[in-house]
Amino acid sequence: MQGNKNMDEKNEGLGSEPRAQVPVYQRGPVIMRGKMVPKDTTNQHLLTPSADTSWLHTDPWRVLRIQAEFVDGFGALAEIGPAVTIFGSARTSRDDPYYVAARKCGQLVAQQGVAVITGGGPGIMEAANRGATEMGGSSVGLGIELPHEQALNEWVNLGMNFRYFFVRKTMFMKYSSGSIIFPGGFGTLDEAFEELTLVQTGKSPKVPIALFGRSYWEGLFDWLRDSMLADGNISAEDLKLFKITDDPVEAASIALSQLEGA
Repeated sequence: MQGNKNMDEKNEGLGSEPRAQVPVYQRGPVIMRGKMVPKDTTNQHLLTPSADTSWLHTDPWRVLRIQAEFVDGFGALAEIGPAVTIFGSARTSRDDPYYVAARKCGQLVAQQGVAVITGGGPGIMEAANRGATEMGGSSVGLGIELPHEQALNEWVNLGMNFRYFFVRKTMFMKYSSGSIIFPGGFGTLDEAFEELTLVQTGKSPKVPIALFGRSYWEGLFDWLRDSMLADGNISAEDLKLFKITDDPVEAASIALSQLEGA
């Protein structure tokens, strides 16, 4: 009993002694004590010059650049009003019938007070921007940084260059109420199928899509029907997501149909 009494006397007051003072540091919402306290502050990091620029190429910094592109794009395009996107090859010459037709489409869209959006380059894009500008309309060019540098065409009156394809394509989809897709290469197909996929899966509101150039697109349509549909990889309704035409008036009417019915 005496031993227990002595032990009780020794234990009496345990926990009542104040803990030795330890350094406490708060960095934003994070609290650090003792050995976890850093030797410098966030502000010191900000103001300390560094010869090492490798941080410019890290993923966190890349995320900030991507975010900045979204912010700049939304800010630049938010007030353009209703718009139609016109896609097509950068390689189309000015004497090509498709160039003439794209220019006419740009004019017809602009005459309805609707902005024309293109990729901002030469060829079909230049033709559509040219037509819109000639009618006093909003002529938008969304360029992309490429190894073979491609400047925005002279007919763009609101232009922006992007580093990232996926940010640029988001702008096309977000601000477009209809599309006219002229003959083009891999880039044009990428944009066409991106739009078709988002509409088909319900990730984007349904927008009217015109494929211009029957002789160019019918082979693709036949393959979609005879291979993809026949094998059950798409439904018959998916083939109704677009219409093929050779008439600029009809192409513009298709692209504008959602706005006319609004």
